[in-house]
Amino acid sequence: MKKVRITAIRKAHYQDLIDAYENPIEHACDIREGQVFIANGWEKPKDLCNSAWDSMSAFVMTLAHGGENLYSGWMKNSRSAMISCNDGFRPVSFLLETLDEDAD
Repeated sequence: MKKVRITAIRKAHYQDLIDAYENPIEHACDIREGQVFIANGWEKPKDLCNSAWDSMSAFVMTLAHGGENLYSGWMKNSRSAMISCNDGFRPVSFLLETLDEDAD
């Protein structure tokens, strides 16, 4: 099993949707564009939010176990995937990449 690098590529913010539908909250998403997490095989990285992990964990598990060409070659790098978290107000797009390094 391999480690998987998870990089926050883009963070969107839909203020119109927030204003129309979201109850006010004090603390939403801490993820920053460019932030990198390393999954040790299928294990969730410590500081990655649960919602994002729920959206990507199956892809991380597949990549960590040697899966390639997800969805019939949708990615240029066959050992990667682009996954977004499920927050409809401020979604983050994450690039998942299988590393050559074995998981602990």
